[in-house]
Amino acid sequence: MTRCTRLTLSLVFLSLLAGCSTSEWVHPNRPKDQFTQDYNKCQADTLRDPKLQQGIQLLIIQATERCVQKQGWRLVEKE
Repeated sequence: MTRCTRLTLSLVFLSLLAGCSTSEWVHPNRPKDQFTQDYNKCQADTLRDPKLQQGIQLLIIQATERCVQKQGWRLVEKE
């Protein structure tokens, strides 16, 4: 599977999860539209990790989410 295909599948998966979820990613100092850029950068960095290049999607998503959390993003329940 090509890198582009994996990225597309990941985004589709995240979109499906977001549609079923009542939570959202927020940052104290950044606008909501910045999340996509930060997430994509984290995912690209994660995909460069040799330990994660086997393509196990759950591990890639978890590592990507840890990265965005290190940047200050938090997943919070919508009210």
